[in-house]
Amino acid sequence: MTETITDVDKQIDELQNEIEAAKRRLVEVRKRRPKEPIQDYVLQDSDGNEVRLSELFGDKDDLIVIHNMGTSCSHCTLWADGFTGLVPHLTNRAALVLCSPDKPEVQKRFAAKRDWNFKMVSSHDSSFYKDMGFWATDGPYPGPWPGVSTFRREPDGSINRIAKATFGPGDDFCAVWPLLDMLENGANGWEPQYSYGDK
Repeated sequence: MTETITDVDKQIDELQNEIEAAKRRLVEVRKRRPKEPIQDYVLQDSDGNEVRLSELFGDKDDLIVIHNMGTSCSHCTLWADGFTGLVPHLTNRAALVLCSPDKPEVQKRFAAKRDWNFKMVSSHDSSFYKDMGFWATDGPYPGPWPGVSTFRREPDGSINRIAKATFGPGDDFCAVWPLLDMLENGANGWEPQYSYGDK
């Protein structure tokens, strides 16, 4: 029996409802994650000056840190490009910073080429990535891994990590992949490119 468009659309709607319900359950489970005490890490700003994690909150009590692999990863560049338009919306609610292991001067030069409008810090010479669980020590891709951590600054000045997630094709943090999935042949081997021709 041949499926009709109506039959397939019904299956799509059912699956979409299941996914949305699962996402709501995920939000609830994340809320139950115990607060994780975090030290006040020393990082570097885009000019190479020391900056503490606590300073990145600014006048907010919540902080979103994007863990980016830096200039070595075109996928991470794609994700960061996507955050550019979200900056005014996110920073209206929480502080936002992108962190990579690149040296500050490399990071600053690359961000300028991409017209990135968010605050950036470097974890170069810091254990921040490893301590946050975004550094692979073995496997096929040792080194930094992409993702996000959210932090809360408590009234006494202490810092807790609230949640974390990794990034990868198909996640909820990059709109490109689900849009490509809707094409006849999906991504069809497509990989993100550097639109400025270099790193």
